[in-house]
Amino acid sequence: MSAEEKYVATIGLEIHAELATRTKIFGRAANDPDEATPNALAHPIDLGHPGVLPALNRRAVEHVIRVGLAIGGTIAEFAEFDRKHYFYPDIPKGYQVSQYKHPIVEGGEIGGVGITRVHLEEDTGTSKHDRGDFTLVDYNRAGVPLLELVTEPQMHSAEEALAFGQEFQLLLRYLGASEANMEKGEMRVEANISVSDNPKRLGTKVEVKNLNSFQAAKKAIAYELDRMRGLLAEGKGDEIVQETRGWDDVAGKTVPQRRKETSEDYRYFPEPDLPKLHLHKIFDLESMRAALPELPWSRRERYAKLGLSVKEVEVLVGDLALASYLETCSEGLSDARRRLAANYTLSDVLGFFRKDGGSLDRIPASVIHEIVVMAEAGEIGSRVAKNLLAWYWQHAGEANVPSPKEKVAAEGLGQQSDEGALGAVVEQIIAANEKVAAEYRAGKAASLEFLVGQGMKVTKGAANPATLRDLFKARLG
Repeated sequence: MSAEEKYVATIGLEIHAELATRTKIFGRAANDPDEATPNALAHPIDLGHPGVLPALNRRAVEHVIRVGLAIGGTIAEFAEFDRKHYFYPDIPKGYQVSQYKHPIVEGGEIGGVGITRVHLEEDTGTSKHDRGDFTLVDYNRAGVPLLELVTEPQMHSAEEALAFGQEFQLLLRYLGASEANMEKGEMRVEANISVSDNPKRLGTKVEVKNLNSFQAAKKAIAYELDRMRGLLAEGKGDEIVQETRGWDDVAGKTVPQRRKETSEDYRYFPEPDLPKLHLHKIFDLESMRAALPELPWSRRERYAKLGLSVKEVEVLVGDLALASYLETCSEGLSDARRRLAANYTLSDVLGFFRKDGGSLDRIPASVIHEIVVMAEAGEIGSRVAKNLLAWYWQHAGEANVPSPKEKVAAEGLGQQSDEGALGAVVEQIIAANEKVAAEYRAGKAASLEFLVGQGMKVTKGAANPATLRDLFKARLG
């Protein structure tokens, strides 16, 4: 029996995401993750100046409710904020305003993983340890509205945890709740991990922090699982203690930070300066539910039904700008034409974009739409369609650019199926490639495709390849 089979891993995640609001959660200071000047956005409310009073940002509450509706959670009728006391330089008030007993959302699920709760709190400042033997604190982030999602302990590998985090990031972006860029600190992951030799009993829980990228999270969880399994295998299970560990990305290992606090350590009590929230009276939940956009899992299912590959589906679902462009290109089209539009978008337009940069709509969506309709109707061949896409990319922004129909008509690019006209092309190709024609007669099947390719080249992709192939076969016996 392998260590993975003998020692069962159980993983739960706590994910924090900074919400996309114009101002901070309790004051008028701007919420700007791109502000580079330290403390430029520090505000008296965030710094705990005497006499200041918070005013709750309604938009932040709306974001949390919409997340709850999207995941099928229960929106609380009653919610309130609490003071969570701890003493670090990055929280100068000596407490963080959070939610404890009465969160905004309870329950729900994402990708089969149950959600315990989703609540709202204020973010803290950022400690900078890169200046030698002292620490500086930047309070630009202090007071930014922060969503915290807590999962049930239902994941059992680093890969499952990674997949969950990526799906939740997508959800936040689809809802417009957060950009959730981990490199900017807009989304942060903490993993609660335990290992046990009894599937019916959880082991001692360790929390791993400082997971500032999905790859760091995956590596940290995998390392911690190996560490715990190794200790259990050596009979040193008592060395696994409930604690907080940090991830050292350079060393590639987790390191002890402090013993894990309990809720009693934080001395929670209700925040006296904020009103109680009766959410079902304040918000029209059914209208909010009806206004939700298409969610990642629904879009994934819809694209899969078009016959796209798993890889193609994930590229589209994971890139909102690309998917939006495709939706515009294929508006009003049948499923077959949508599939063709997806093919052109992913194989051609995305290829041009990755090579040259710029923007996807360098080829207007209306151009793709028209090319798809013509190609699917058999008015142009696939080679002509792809040549047209390349031509429009190269001539983007020029004046008096013709429509695809106009260009096809002007240059005679419409698909040719007339056997009389194509017969002359076949004779021309055979005369110019007598050796290849002889090889085909001798049984080399691949030679036929070469000849058809030459015919397509001579006709600038306008010939119907099936008709050409039949004509070559008939001519060469």
